Amino acid sequence: VRGSEWHLIGPLQSNKVKIVNRTCELVHSLDSDSAARRLEVPALVQVNLAGEGSKGGIGPQEIPAYLGYAVRGLSPMPPAASTPEESRAWFARLRELASEHGLRELSMGTTQDYAVAAEEGATYVRVGSILFRD
Repeated sequence: VRGSEWHLIGPLQSNKVKIVNRTCELVHSLDSDSAARRLEVPALVQVNLAGEGSKGGIGPQEIPAYLGYAVRGLSPMPPAASTPEESRAWFARLRELASEHGLRELSMGTTQDYAVAAEEGATYVRVGSILFRD
């Protein structure tokens, strides 16, 4: 769509990077060194804050390894929460990590908890389902 800016949110496989380089302005889910080496567009590193094996993302201690790439910020993979307030500590921790590494952009929050994410410094929120409610 002319005048639109496309962002990738979701897993980025190394073999799909060429397509992303041609079509996207920003990747919100960078979590592999092999994809980072091939990526030509800016990215946000996806961080698995709770170390959940069932989720993607890198550990917080791995962030420095990605700073040599075109990284503009971070995106969390927090544990599931039943209330927005339960996500606050995870969002605050991601904001602290970003600050520690000189990163300014934070893609955090969904339809369920976007207000809390914004209060904690989100520069991007992912509110897809609120846009399509009946």
